[in-house]
Amino acid sequence: MTPQRIAVLGGTGFVGRAVCERLMRRSPAGAIVVPTRRAMHANGVRPLPTVDVRVADLHDDAALLGVLAGCDAVINLVAILHGSAEAFTQVHVSLPKRIAATCAALGIRRVLHVSALGVGDGAPSNYLRSKTAGEAALRAAALDLTVLRPSLIFGAQDQVLNLFARLQAFAPLMPLAHGNARFQPVWVEDVAEAIVRCLDTPATIGQTLECAGPEVVTLADLVRLAGRWSGHPRPILPLPAALGHLQALLMECLPGVPLMSRDNLDSMRTPNVATGALPGLGSLGITPAALGQVAPGYLGRSDGRTQLDALRAAARRG
Repeated sequence: MTPQRIAVLGGTGFVGRAVCERLMRRSPAGAIVVPTRRAMHANGVRPLPTVDVRVADLHDDAALLGVLAGCDAVINLVAILHGSAEAFTQVHVSLPKRIAATCAALGIRRVLHVSALGVGDGAPSNYLRSKTAGEAALRAAALDLTVLRPSLIFGAQDQVLNLFARLQAFAPLMPLAHGNARFQPVWVEDVAEAIVRCLDTPATIGQTLECAGPEVVTLADLVRLAGRWSGHPRPILPLPAALGHLQALLMECLPGVPLMSRDNLDSMRTPNVATGALPGLGSLGITPAALGQVAPGYLGRSDGRTQLDALRAAARRG
């Protein structure tokens, strides 16, 4: 039976907005429940006619129960990139455990969970270790589970290529640690499509899928491409690992979300690329878009959202 009422946890975020748009276009679309701590954070999905926005704290048991009540399936996209070890545990481990317990209490079996490439025993960062434990917690439950592991996700509203482009607009050069770290960037629209296809494909139950683009690039490549495509390339100043960690420590001390943390650098020690040992986007009939097919369009314009809409139309994906 195709799920008709779907809770999208993390639905107000970068990937979540794309997923909600895809779900709205399903036939039949069904209802999409999107929880958020603050109502204004849901402005990006509120106009979608099938979205039901709920103001709720997912770390509160009663609130989570209220969000999931009446749902046929759950998509968990909740994740953080920065924070303490305790914060990573709360978001990536404790929340999946509570999702599993709440699903059991409500009789919900279908769960899709977005993890990350690079997870595994002995992972070098709090981010990857907590993602590993979160997967394990869900697998230990009696769920119809599908896990998706994306590489670096890019798109018009991304926080990586856009950040590198903004920095190069005013910085004379780009100090960069771990420039040889490897990624296999994947378009947000391809990840969203994969999630929706998994939801509607019972054969993906019990599977773990790797979501990666067609090319492997380094962090230095990403910086160079972001500068070139945005029209203001800058030279890269490679930093040794020790100096890079010192730079990240200083960034962590600044107010707001850090541009780079020591944990981010630790994560880069593990290649963020597909292993090939698990099914990929091709198993779902998706041919992933290359970075150069999409990113130049939004990095070269101030209105990234409008450009992405044009790219979707051109690709006949919207």
